[in-house]
Amino acid sequence: MDTLGAEKLMTALGFPPEVARLYDRLQALSGRPWGEVAENLGLTRDELGVIAADLVEAEIVELRPDAVQVLGPALALSRMIETAADRARRAHEQLLNISRAVPHIAARAASLSDVDLEESGQPIDGEIYTGRYFPESLSSLVRRTTGDLAWLRPDQWTFPWEPDMNQLVADAVASGRRARAIYPVRALAEVPAVLEARVEIGEDVRVLPIIPTRLLVIGTTHAILPEPLGKITTPRMMVRQRGLVEALALLFEELWERASPVVEYERGAKGEEPRRQLLHQLASGAQDEQIARRLGLSLRTVRRRVAEVMAELGVDSRFQAGVEACRRGWL
Repeated sequence: MDTLGAEKLMTALGFPPEVARLYDRLQALSGRPWGEVAENLGLTRDELGVIAADLVEAEIVELRPDAVQVLGPALALSRMIETAADRARRAHEQLLNISRAVPHIAARAASLSDVDLEESGQPIDGEIYTGRYFPESLSSLVRRTTGDLAWLRPDQWTFPWEPDMNQLVADAVASGRRARAIYPVRALAEVPAVLEARVEIGEDVRVLPIIPTRLLVIGTTHAILPEPLGKITTPRMMVRQRGLVEALALLFEELWERASPVVEYERGAKGEEPRRQLLHQLASGAQDEQIARRLGLSLRTVRRRVAEVMAELGVDSRFQAGVEACRRGWL
């Protein structure tokens, strides 16, 4: 596979362009000692470790003391497919476990002996409903609540009411609420305009190989999902039981951490705002984990960006980065 082909493959797998180019350069140096590879690239060993972190985490590159080993494009693709399939399988199992637990939680206390309970049980707070026009009821619900919006959207762009959903999200974001959505990776090729529109109105977008069910979590108060779980549109189940809503929110957070940001869709990616936000965090003394939480980024993305901005500023420490950024008027 030629250089351009290898870079396109790595970009298609979700790696930023600069990481795709690094992969191509590392291929030519595979098998050489770590220090020699770093020197060839004009980097220190530590800098190479930071810049190649995405490839190392994906198990495509191995930085050993004696040598740097790099999988070829075919093996790299195979490894990524295996990893994605394993993540999708585990996510699917989690959703199925929640689905199986719902009937047991909803069971009446009458099925248990009086000795086992201090007081009688209550049914789950929620309802199952069927409605062909979903946005009308959802808009009313979102207006009555205040929590952030978290979506699993396997194929919602195929519905005729997508423009109504866009307006709903835009209004929520304009009121100060955060909206996040995970899409299947095929949406990048099938409906890029839909994702661009969502990002334009303020939604944070990430992708996974497979989205096994529809889901909307509103803060810690409401969750809407199909009954049964999957991609059916009706009937739908709305849950208001706080414990179940929090469990579904935790599931979304787990999937969000596994999902990949789409660099070209990151808000402000073409401007100076992401760098300014990062520099403000560094100047405040925040650690990488805190920065990741505050900016809604993965830890490896934060570490990569910190290394990039320090290299751009020509400094060796975070403190120096803050001083130099102020001197240049970046803060």
